[in-house]
Amino acid sequence: MHAMSELFYNLVSFQNLHRAYLDARSGKRYRDAILRFGCAKETNILWLQEELMRRTYRHGPYREFIVTDSKKRVIKAAPFRDRVVHHAVVNIIEPIFEKAFIFDSYACRRGKGTHRAIKRLEHFIRSLQSRCAVAVEQCGGGYCLKCDISKYFDSIDHGVLFRILAKRIGDENVLWLLREIIESSDKGIPIGNLTSQLFANVYLHELDWFVKRTLREHYYLRYMDDFVILGADKRHLDNVREVVRAFLRDELKLTLHPKKSDIFPIETGVDFLGYVLRDGKRFVRKSTVKRMIKKRRYYEQLVRKGTMSEERLQSALTSWRGYMRFAHAYGLMKKLGFMGEGEKLKISSSAQATNSTHAIS
Repeated sequence: MHAMSELFYNLVSFQNLHRAYLDARSGKRYRDAILRFGCAKETNILWLQEELMRRTYRHGPYREFIVTDSKKRVIKAAPFRDRVVHHAVVNIIEPIFEKAFIFDSYACRRGKGTHRAIKRLEHFIRSLQSRCAVAVEQCGGGYCLKCDISKYFDSIDHGVLFRILAKRIGDENVLWLLREIIESSDKGIPIGNLTSQLFANVYLHELDWFVKRTLREHYYLRYMDDFVILGADKRHLDNVREVVRAFLRDELKLTLHPKKSDIFPIETGVDFLGYVLRDGKRFVRKSTVKRMIKKRRYYEQLVRKGTMSEERLQSALTSWRGYMRFAHAYGLMKKLGFMGEGEKLKISSSAQATNSTHAIS
C-alpha cells in the first residue's frame, strides 16, 4: 500500500466516500444500479476505499446516449461506483482550484451561474458605455468580441490537462487517480462526468489568466467555453481575437469556433447565455422560445399518452417561467400561458409567440 498524504487520506476517507455516495445518488436513488449499490452500502464503500488506497481501482466503461436540445450532444454516463469516485475527487480538490479562479468565470461554481453572469455583463456594458460617453474620441456604445471554442469537451488534450492539474496537485496518489479518470475516455473529457465540469474550468483558467494578466483586458467574462470581451476600439478587439486564437492553438490545442467568434457594436444587442441584452433590457432569444413551444407540445402529448407525469410537465413549466421572468418578457409569458403556477392556458401559435416584441432573434 502506498504512503498517503493528508490530501489523499481525506479523499479516500470513509466519511468523504459516504458523502460522495449521497451526492451521487441525489435525485436518482430509485435507479437499479444505485439501489444495488445501496443495498450493501457500507461494504461497497469499503471495497471502493480499499481499491483506491491500493491503487487497484480501474474506471468502468461508459454508457453513451444522445441528448438533443439546441444541438445534439453525446453524453457518456459512468457506472454509479465511478460517479461516487468523481464526487469524492471534486469534494477534495475543487477548493484548491477555486482559490485560483478569476471572479468572472461563472459556469459550474457555487454562487455563480447564468443569472449572475448576465448581471455582470450588464454592469460591464454600462461601465464601458459611460466611459465612451465622456471620451475625447467618441466610440459609440462600444464593441463586443463574443467567442466560443469548437467542440470544446472533445478537444481537451489529456496531456495538457494533466500538466495543468499537476501544477497545483503535488501528491502522486491523487495524480494517479486523476489520470485514471482522464484516460477513462479515449479523447477529450465526457460531458456527463462531474469531474469534467471542474476539469473544463481548470483548463480554460489558463485562458482567463492570459486575458486578464497578460492582455490586461478589464471587460472579460467566461461561462464554460463561451466568453466575451468588451472594448471601445474595434481594431483593438480584432487584434485581441487573433492573439487569443494563437494562445488557444499553441498552449491548449484548442480552436476558436470559425462561425462564432464575432465583433459587433454593443448597441445591436449582445446575445449571451440565452438572453439578448439591448438598450438596457434583457430579451428572450427567439430560437429559445421556439424550442420551448415545441418541447411543451411534445411533453403535453406524452402526458396525454400516460408516458410522462403531470408533475414533470409542471416542473418544466416552472423552469421556463423562471427563465422568462429574468427577462423583460411579460407579454411573451402571457402569450404562452406562463403567468402563474398550474395555469393551463393553451400555447399561442409559433408565429404569434415569435412575433412578440419580447422575443429577439
